[in-house]
Amino acid sequence: MQEICQKNRLLEDSESTRDNGGKKNIMAELQQHSNNNHFPILFSFSVFSRPSSLPVGSGYEVLIQKFLSLYGDQIDIHRKFVIQLFSEEWGQYIDLPKSFVVAEKCKLRLVPLQMTMTTLGNLTPATTVFFCCDMQERFRPAIKYFGDIISVGQRLLQGARILGIPVIVSEQYPKGLGSTVQELDLTGVKLVIPKTKFSMVLPEVEAALAEIPGVRSVVLFGVETHVCIQQTALDLIGRGLEVHIVADSTSSRSMMDRVFALERLARTGIIVTTSESILLQLVSDKDHPKFKEIQNIIKASAPESGLLSKV
Repeated sequence: MQEICQKNRLLEDSESTRDNGGKKNIMAELQQHSNNNHFPILFSFSVFSRPSSLPVGSGYEVLIQKFLSLYGDQIDIHRKFVIQLFSEEWGQYIDLPKSFVVAEKCKLRLVPLQMTMTTLGNLTPATTVFFCCDMQERFRPAIKYFGDIISVGQRLLQGARILGIPVIVSEQYPKGLGSTVQELDLTGVKLVIPKTKFSMVLPEVEAALAEIPGVRSVVLFGVETHVCIQQTALDLIGRGLEVHIVADSTSSRSMMDRVFALERLARTGIIVTTSESILLQLVSDKDHPKFKEIQNIIKASAPESGLLSKV
């Protein structure tokens, strides 16, 4: 994924930009914003630069709100961003300290806050939710190893009930494609949501997530890997959630599509793992009060379908 700051076409001196269909000289417009109580500021986000002004003494939070007012339709509010200031001394952008206040004209840009370490992938029942994606009857004849991923999906749903983990289930156009297969016991799930969008991240799902305090991680399984699973995973990490895809409970009609989707997702920081790994990580200790129940689920190994040899 190309970083916004790498795409940023910052206009340094008196370059022109297009605004409302016409070219305007940014520095000239900045001068119009200048008076005794305000300083002109060039706000940049993505490929756009827009001049405005703020009162002397405006701080970091005021600047954030200004960026939102200028670029609100483009900024994903679920992502974390940092403001950077162009330093004339260093000739480059530097992170703006939280103590900064407006005292002179300046150039600012908003860029995504980058992770400084590899995602650790720790899971706890209190901070995890399971997403079961489109495991429907009409997909049975077309999806590779469908029976096997259903079998593993049922193990995951059992584990979620034992550990008190919320489950959200989606059904793609159920009027035409049918309901979730009968082998999956949906007793106690938090939400079953019909959809036409490929991603599971719908307003109803976001509202359900907001009702679950402290959610940090999503365990995702279902079909198809390269379509609904992929788009759901990307939407979730774009909202700051950690995503674990269960490799032995996701598939596609084409193994090539499945393999390349999992490879792509792993490169974005999504964790590709297995059902047994997920369940044992969630109990984490032989002395966990629910360990015996989880152990009973995994006593029989997951089906050796060939899926894992093709990850």
